[in-house]
Amino acid sequence: MADWNSAIIDEFRANQGRVGGPFAGHDLLLLTTTGAKSQLPRTNPLAFIRDDDRIVITASNAGTSTNPDWYYNLRTDPKVTIEIGTEKFEAIATAIPDGPERDRLYTAMVEVMPGFADYQAKTSRVIPVVTLTITE
Repeated sequence: MADWNSAIIDEFRANQGRVGGPFAGHDLLLLTTTGAKSQLPRTNPLAFIRDDDRIVITASNAGTSTNPDWYYNLRTDPKVTIEIGTEKFEAIATAIPDGPERDRLYTAMVEVMPGFADYQAKTSRVIPVVTLTITE
């Protein structure tokens, strides 16, 4: 997975935020968190949608039974950096509690990228939804 992410990150940065493959034609950002254990920067490409002035991501981990590492990182330190296109922003990550707001946002993600419904169907965990609020 690390090699796959590295290739997408390189393609993203080389093409002003555009990539091919499964993300072609969809909004993609790079999320940089601080490692909860290592304290080192960790960058991951993620699909996103917008909800008013917030950016919404999901900790789908492609429907596996565990949350992705980046989710634990931002729960430990919610200050993150995001790259969208050629712009870079500081942001605060907020995990949305299970309930109507989380469900509304996850449904909105599925409307844009139907594969996210498959991810939820593959796992018994409720996939976390996170909002990113730009602080600059």
